[in-house]
Amino acid sequence: MQVSTTNDVKIYNLSAGKSLPEWLTERKRRQLVKDDIDVRKRIELIQDFEMPAISDRVRVSRDGQYVLATGIYKPRLRCYDLNNLGLKFERCLDSEVVNFEVLSEDYNKVVFLHCDRYVEFHSQSGRYYRLRIPVFGRDMAYHHGTADLYFVGSGSQIYRLNLEQGRFLNSYNTNSPSLNCVSIMPSHSLVLSGSVDGRVESWDPRQRERVGVLDCAMQCVSGGGGAEMTSVPQVTCLASKDGLNIAVGTSTGQVLLYDVRASKPILTKDHMYGLPIKKVVYTEGGDQPMVLSMDSQVVRVWDKENGKPYTSIESTAEFNDLVLYPKSGLMFLANEQPRMQVFYIPSLGPAPRWASFLDSLTEELEESRTATVYDDYKFVTLSELQDMGLDHLVGSPLLRAHLHGYFMDIRLYRKAASAKPANALENIKKDMVRKQIEAQREGRVKIETKMPKVNKDLFVKLKVDEDKDKKKKKNAGDLLEDNRFGALFTDDRFEVDKEDETYRLINPVVSKLDNDKRKEFDRKYGVKESDDEDRNSGDSDIEMDDSEKEEESSDDDQEWTKEVKKEHRNIKKEKVVEKKLNKIQKQDQKLKKISELSKKVHHTFSEVKAGEEFKNVSEKKFKAKKSKLSLEERLEDDLGDGEIVKTETGHVMTFAPERSRQSLKKEQEEKEHREERRQVRRSAKTLKKDKLPPRFWMGKRVR
Repeated sequence: MQVSTTNDVKIYNLSAGKSLPEWLTERKRRQLVKDDIDVRKRIELIQDFEMPAISDRVRVSRDGQYVLATGIYKPRLRCYDLNNLGLKFERCLDSEVVNFEVLSEDYNKVVFLHCDRYVEFHSQSGRYYRLRIPVFGRDMAYHHGTADLYFVGSGSQIYRLNLEQGRFLNSYNTNSPSLNCVSIMPSHSLVLSGSVDGRVESWDPRQRERVGVLDCAMQCVSGGGGAEMTSVPQVTCLASKDGLNIAVGTSTGQVLLYDVRASKPILTKDHMYGLPIKKVVYTEGGDQPMVLSMDSQVVRVWDKENGKPYTSIESTAEFNDLVLYPKSGLMFLANEQPRMQVFYIPSLGPAPRWASFLDSLTEELEESRTATVYDDYKFVTLSELQDMGLDHLVGSPLLRAHLHGYFMDIRLYRKAASAKPANALENIKKDMVRKQIEAQREGRVKIETKMPKVNKDLFVKLKVDEDKDKKKKKNAGDLLEDNRFGALFTDDRFEVDKEDETYRLINPVVSKLDNDKRKEFDRKYGVKESDDEDRNSGDSDIEMDDSEKEEESSDDDQEWTKEVKKEHRNIKKEKVVEKKLNKIQKQDQKLKKISELSKKVHHTFSEVKAGEEFKNVSEKKFKAKKSKLSLEERLEDDLGDGEIVKTETGHVMTFAPERSRQSLKKEQEEKEHREERRQVRRSAKTLKKDKLPPRFWMGKRVR
């Protein structure tokens, strides 16, 4: 479960969290639930509430016990039983579903409108009947009172199919070139159709004629939205709350609320995205009436009376369909990803009866005050990091970038702050004085040189390569002439550490330039070998012959492998020597401590009273003093007991516990006993078993 707050409204995403792969065994699933805290804390409201690729449409049956959804690939229908919170059945289809309607109270009768002009009727056992309509369908609606099924599509007619008589009735002829959506107002059975030219036409089935027309496109252009219109706004969806109020969604991202008695909209709401509105839903529960409008990116919840935004749900994938469970704040969303989204907004309405635990769960989450993620972290800026000398940690997991600074662990911050020198002001003064002195030195007479202060070897190599390849100027000299890399030869932070192990292994030839190349560079640019700071620039133009170039390139290729092997050997030797030195240093430290302790011991005489045992007074004082020492100091004093190793993260201590005289005596006796038994032991190799004669039964040998 993921909790988010938008406009001070709590939104619970019940489909958030990791999903388990289908190919895992039950044993691995249980183990993964134990190991992964994200999987253990997830809430799977409906089990397997997903599709193989994407989900297209989702519906709730009229009795509220089943959720039906369609998706791809392959095209299929899935029915979920809400009483058992799991999948009831799955049924594959021949083609992709454009829209579908549930005809019965439960899942027994369903009709599908396919993308290939076919209409399929399904019963509980499977496909019952299949027929074809004249145009490619875009939407359909079912009127339960007359058993009429209405289809709209790329034509100008509204096709009627009566399911009681089993035949098509006369269609309604509209004035629009094609229709996008159709809806039925349940109060007085008016049939509403939305067209591509931005009109909504209403038809009365009792009179079989048109009773009204709303020009929504004109209202959108005149005063609806602030964006410029490049085409005629189309009507993409329709919804009705009661017998008087309807909502119209357009292709320009606007929602218009109408009263059927007026020709102008009561309220116009703009999503400000310019994306077509796919679904509009009126809420039934809650204290105040709300409207849910959905496009492919967001679901906005706003007030029906004044259009004031209430909250919104941002998408992780494109939304395709929306269903609000009746008289609750639970909604199902079909989207362009396998898992279908489930959101719960308690302020819109209570949880359904089959998911009543959501109310108690959300109340516990609101009452419990958990620590925020940033309680154990300290926010620091880049300048503060530079003052503490931790700017080299930028980009590492120890620093998390946030806004204009970084979050770092409070323990690391305290440790760095305690190690920071107290005279920070004095250091700042010294830096300012040093900069002023350097600025004064620049005004003096100085010998000009082209050699930089940082990365001199890299500069020399690039210059030599530039002189060698004068004809190929695509790569030569670009790094030197580009201003973006100017700090590479001026800033000390970009200086290459030649003593680093990785540099020595990867670039053995770059780290040690040939003497011939260095001399060639010195002759051309007037650089002296004795002093790097007094290198002078010369005007001589000495070019290398082609034969010399070929010899140098071949030498580099041959010497490269030798240099790499040599560096490997040197690094191994250095590590071995470093280990030996560390070992010797530790032994010297222990011997020094022993000698210091021996000097501190003073022999004294004490009087022993009658009836008391003799105890060394110096031993008592030594033990009392030793008890006040830390564990580290006590272990360092006891050479025979153990050893202490200091690391970057702390101390690793290994020691052997003291043993009593009885245990040592018993161990010695067991050792002598084993030695005695070993001497008197006799081998059993000389003992041999007499071979028994073979036995036969039914002509076969059995032994």
